[in-house]
Amino acid sequence: MLLTIVMVSAAVRVAVDWPNIIAGTTPSEDDFAERYIAHPWLAYLHIAPGVVYLLGAPLQLSRRFRTRHYDVHRRLGRILLTCALISGMFAFLFGVPHAWGGAPEAVATVVFGSWFLTCLVLAFRAIRHDDVRQHRRWMIRAFAVGVAVGTIRIWVGIFESIEQAISGGTTPGAPDPTMFGVAFWLAFIMHVALGEWWLRRTAALTS
Repeated sequence: MLLTIVMVSAAVRVAVDWPNIIAGTTPSEDDFAERYIAHPWLAYLHIAPGVVYLLGAPLQLSRRFRTRHYDVHRRLGRILLTCALISGMFAFLFGVPHAWGGAPEAVATVVFGSWFLTCLVLAFRAIRHDDVRQHRRWMIRAFAVGVAVGTIRIWVGIFESIEQAISGGTTPGAPDPTMFGVAFWLAFIMHVALGEWWLRRTAALTS
């Protein structure tokens, strides 16, 4: 479900942004899209590799796929790791200076973006030392926080629905900046916590 939300969100961004990027225009009454249109390279060097990583990661985490296609798993892993690192680095370059949710979103991007990149680096380090168990644990942590981008959209939708209900549908349709920042913190904290819970409850991943 979360991957579907990510794909739909990415498709909406492309549909809204690229006609305006090509034409050099900005859609009227859509302040949210301005940062994507004004900084397309930063935005899409975060979005595109991130989507590739999120789509490929579940396959990499599948025990059946790893055991049946180990060579493919290793080659695909290098590609997805590269995509994830690029996406994570451009999350800082785009998400911090151009945060729609202001300081709360920017700080969340720094905190959880750093955690995401740390998980990836430690996963790579573990597999280089043939520590498969720790490699898998760190990759699960990375995927858990990465796929939180889908849950951010769920929280934003909840907040928008509440705001529209309270105002009787008179407020703008774009996300509220303050609530957008809050959605970042709620989603990322949830996913980091759920990732740790999953690792502790799964016997095959404990020492």
